[in-house]
Amino acid sequence: MPVKVSVIVPVYNPGIYIEDCIASLKRQSLPPDEYEVIFVDDGSTDETPARLDALAAEDPRMKVIHQENSGWSGKPRNVGIEASRGEFVMFVDNDDYLGDEALERMYDYGVANGADVVVGKMAGKGRGVPVELFRRNHPRATVGNAPLIDSLTPHKMFRRAFLDRIGLRFPEGRRRLEDHVFIAEAYLRAENVSVLSDYVCYYHIRRDDGSNAGFERFDPVGYFKNLREALDVVERYTEPGPVRDKLFRRWLRVEMVERLRGRRLLNLPDDYRRELFTEIHQVVVERFGPGVAAGLQPAQQVVAALTAADRYDDVVAFAQWEAGIAPEAAPGHVEWRDGALSIGFTAEYRSGDRPMTFPADAGAAPLDDTPKDVREAVEWVSAQSAVRFGQATADLLLRERSSAAQYFQPVRFTRETVPAGEGEEVRLVLRATATVDPAALPRDGAWDAFVRVKLGGWTKECRLGPAPRESRPAPEAGVVGSRTVLPYWTQPHGNLSLELGTRGKRLGLGGVKQSDVSVSGGRFRALLPLHVPGDTEVRLRFVSAHRYFDAPGTLSPTAQGSGALLGAALPTEDLSRDTWRVALCLTPSAPQPRFTGLPFALRAAAGQVLVVPVPGPGLALRVARGARRVLGAARRRAIPRLRAGRR
Repeated sequence: MPVKVSVIVPVYNPGIYIEDCIASLKRQSLPPDEYEVIFVDDGSTDETPARLDALAAEDPRMKVIHQENSGWSGKPRNVGIEASRGEFVMFVDNDDYLGDEALERMYDYGVANGADVVVGKMAGKGRGVPVELFRRNHPRATVGNAPLIDSLTPHKMFRRAFLDRIGLRFPEGRRRLEDHVFIAEAYLRAENVSVLSDYVCYYHIRRDDGSNAGFERFDPVGYFKNLREALDVVERYTEPGPVRDKLFRRWLRVEMVERLRGRRLLNLPDDYRRELFTEIHQVVVERFGPGVAAGLQPAQQVVAALTAADRYDDVVAFAQWEAGIAPEAAPGHVEWRDGALSIGFTAEYRSGDRPMTFPADAGAAPLDDTPKDVREAVEWVSAQSAVRFGQATADLLLRERSSAAQYFQPVRFTRETVPAGEGEEVRLVLRATATVDPAALPRDGAWDAFVRVKLGGWTKECRLGPAPRESRPAPEAGVVGSRTVLPYWTQPHGNLSLELGTRGKRLGLGGVKQSDVSVSGGRFRALLPLHVPGDTEVRLRFVSAHRYFDAPGTLSPTAQGSGALLGAALPTEDLSRDTWRVALCLTPSAPQPRFTGLPFALRAAAGQVLVVPVPGPGLALRVARGARRVLGAARRRAIPRLRAGRR
């Protein structure tokens, strides 16, 4: 069959960090004969060449090309393109990895939409990735209707015929930003670009040893020389005007202004940041007209203006003021509503140790002249932030702790100005309610809640919390969409997180009281501290010292809206005079159903079944051993039958 996707991996001394990359490439859901992986070893001096040769010898999907060191990733990627046989090529760095379905999903999405370029959702572990670009799917994206320009890394899928038709290849040699040059031209010349945002395709990893090529401190002169080449591409394929200004604004904002703001600037040695400032000043003066900086947020406009005016000391002083600004998100209610988790919160910015305040009577005013000093700059930014309060937003993102995959949750919010001081100033507060459908999250695990606040010149994230211990909401665990969901507050910080697939004591089932359990008319009933949106099938297990049996059960919402009623028909004929421990499986349809013990037991006596305390440690141990003997005997009896069936 023809190869659908060729994955090209430039390799240089990755050490053990390549193993996750290899494992993810071998796990791909795309059939093995429909993709190939081409590792281009760029003169590695560690054990990697031998590792790759062994891999290629055992797996026909894997191919290895060895070459002398070229200095950067451009040439290895070009060599991989020439060697590829796929309809599409996908670039992966040797210390990153793919989602298991990435190639299949991106290929199918690209074919369905006739895309020359497919951009898959990214997650960053220890490093930043675009966020707004992946708010939703964009089947037909352009630099005008989507924030494509926010993503200039090469980790995308490209139609091979498109690359050949326009003759697009990476700049080669020891240099920086070769991916910017390549991706900018691809965006501007593609017939269609498709953005896939509902599945995390690419995991961008910061190595524990900090030796990713992109994190090495760069030479400002060489870096901004290479940056000018990306600007040349934009000039070549756009006309002067709003679109070009919008594209240029990305480089001004991300590669220049953001490097000169807050702690990012202050953490650099003074001699290096002076050199950095000098090179940025030259690019700003040489290449950007007034329409570029005018589209920035207020604080960014100030930094750009001070940089253009060559006022290094004022840029540093402004960074010192901005370093104290951070968002704060205070949790409100956390409760179940109609099968979803409703989360209320307020969000605002703080300056230092107090809520940030803004002038109450601010009016819109363009930054026509460079502020004469930092005080005037701060006053202008505060006033323009207040004027733009109507554009402020608050989002709730859930981020999986192990993979850093994150997903926006639906949020409704209002904007409120709160008087402060003598009434001449106000606080700008966002009051929001998010709705979380646990069934929509892609996998079990721990999910941390983050609030993303956009206000004036700042877009920053913070954890949702801390919640004061005395006023923390205490939501019940839930069973939704065949999975357990536990909202909880982290210790010791008191931030909100969710645990999906929870089992055992953390669900709170250990707090069930004996008085909440009854047996009557052959029915077993228990009130459990769980939320269920409707009748939910579960399974009960009754275990004595000698045997066990299972019985179906149902969890139903209570009329009071708190807790769930567990009900099951109790087969009294199966109960002897033994003491029976009771365990509950909340997700019987799961691939590996798991039971959680309940804090009571049943005892059959004189024709009736009684609810009794949990047996003491000695009896409990005998019951557990008996259950293991029963299960072991059942397995041993099953083995001959299975063997006979095979014969």
